[in-house]
Amino acid sequence: MGNRIVVIGSNSFSGASFIRHALGQGHAVLGISRSIENKSCLLPYKWNPHDRFEFKQLDLNKHCDEVVKEVKSFKAQFIVNFAAQSMVAESWENPDHWYQTNVVANVRLHEQLRQLASLRKYIHVSTPEVYGSCSGLVNEKHPFSPSTPYATSRAACDMHLLNFFTNYNFPVVFTRAANVYGAGQQLYRIIPRTILFIKLGKKLQLHGGGKSLRSFIHIRDVAEATLNIAINASPPEVYHLSTDQHVSIRSLVELICLKMGADFESFVEVSPDRPGKDAAYLLDSAKAKDEFGWKPKISLEDGIEETIDWVKTNFENLSNQAMEYIHKI
Repeated sequence: MGNRIVVIGSNSFSGASFIRHALGQGHAVLGISRSIENKSCLLPYKWNPHDRFEFKQLDLNKHCDEVVKEVKSFKAQFIVNFAAQSMVAESWENPDHWYQTNVVANVRLHEQLRQLASLRKYIHVSTPEVYGSCSGLVNEKHPFSPSTPYATSRAACDMHLLNFFTNYNFPVVFTRAANVYGAGQQLYRIIPRTILFIKLGKKLQLHGGGKSLRSFIHIRDVAEATLNIAINASPPEVYHLSTDQHVSIRSLVELICLKMGADFESFVEVSPDRPGKDAAYLLDSAKAKDEFGWKPKISLEDGIEETIDWVKTNFENLSNQAMEYIHKI
């Protein structure tokens, strides 16, 4: 018998990919998202047959009581929350929307969930953006120094949840992953966007020349670790999920160009960097490796080739989708 898991933010790339993994491991899943379900090519849990999944369209900002009612009805043992206003640069334009979703709506949800008798673990999918720009590898005890409204809103919610653990023993565990990627990712993210633009013959804007340093980790590696952490970790632990390979955005785009036979110099246009963009945040994920025997299995080169194949296979559908971030209130 599998566990009963609620995934909030089930339409997100990470949420949908986690659901696919959890279903494959025999668990029953209730997905909750504010939007209708995406097209199948952008929803990884639809790529395999399953009969242990149900979906509810509910918005945390508007339907908190309904969300909790569905969680109770489902008799959830685990809740994994991927839901967030997640764009960094755009958070400067309407910061109140980011605080409303990432802090206020979550606080309302947690206030009801802490009274849920069936709940064994609440996994809050956080972000390394809470650390701000860092030099060298950082572990889970690194101090917060957020530099954007997005990052500050996520840090505030993380601290609120720690207060709930201290005062109510709320069973929260945190994950913070490096830049995730893979088949099914939103088209405005750098890897699928680069692949699509090459195929469409469009110029790619490279913010700040692509100097920012990042680690890219395949979503299946993250999904595997997240499920392991959900079931086995003790509150209020925090776990970093990352690879040991660090690349600049420029080098990443150059690699994709090389694999697709595109000329980098004629493909990109350098544009000004975004405000508050962190130069680097490199995560030490030794804790997850030591405690759970987890390690990333998919190399960046293999993962990019897989993502290229996904774009080519679904090119007709993907080329008709929005390739820019669309803000939802």
